[in-house]
Amino acid sequence: MPVVTAKSYVEYRNEAYWVEGTRISLDSVVYAFRDGLAPESIVQSFPLLTLEQVYGVITFYLANRDQVDAYLAAGQAAFDAMPQPLQASDPGLYNKLLAAKALQQQVDA
Repeated sequence: MPVVTAKSYVEYRNEAYWVEGTRISLDSVVYAFRDGLAPESIVQSFPLLTLEQVYGVITFYLANRDQVDAYLAAGQAAFDAMPQPLQASDPGLYNKLLAAKALQQQVDA
């Protein structure tokens, strides 16, 4: 019987995690999974991915949950710290978006 080698589904490049061989971020798949989407639904959302790749990414996430959650939190903090042009150009819309984000965070908690 030939030796079977393990496949890799996630790669680290350009200071971020990606589904190996694609331009789809690990973040995208993990957020969809954490939002309750089934792997089959995630494939529908990202048709460039196979079901095998999605399961591989989910397995990577579950095996490294603490590190991936910290990575996602750091990315969210960096994004939140970026200046928001909309805040200056349309403060009303910006405040509505902030309120919607706060509401979503309450629902997720």
